[in-house]
Amino acid sequence: MFRRTFWFTTGVAAGVWATTKVNRKLKQLTPESLARTAGNKAIEAGHRIKDRAVGFAIDVRDNMAVREAELGDALGINENPELPGPRRFAAIENRTNPKSVDSDRTTTYSYNRNEDH
Repeated sequence: MFRRTFWFTTGVAAGVWATTKVNRKLKQLTPESLARTAGNKAIEAGHRIKDRAVGFAIDVRDNMAVREAELGDALGINENPELPGPRRFAAIENRTNPKSVDSDRTTTYSYNRNEDH
């Protein structure tokens, strides 16, 4: 009697376990569940690609800075050169001032573009 009860209980447990497994698998294979799974995988893949692209951009920026420093050292750009003094020329010459007109020139040319219009 105990033998039959044992095997009956074992059979019932195996049936419940198998039914539960089959129902879970059927729920995973519905179109909504497949679409949700595909969407989640696409989002994860997008995040991985974005992280790799950001890492690549950071590597490029770092290596670009290193290369610019190397080129600057090779060309002497990174040194502190003496800068020329400020210019002391007027932006527009005053032609009415007699000091600015040369006595050699008889014809004076105006570089004012507004006179032609």
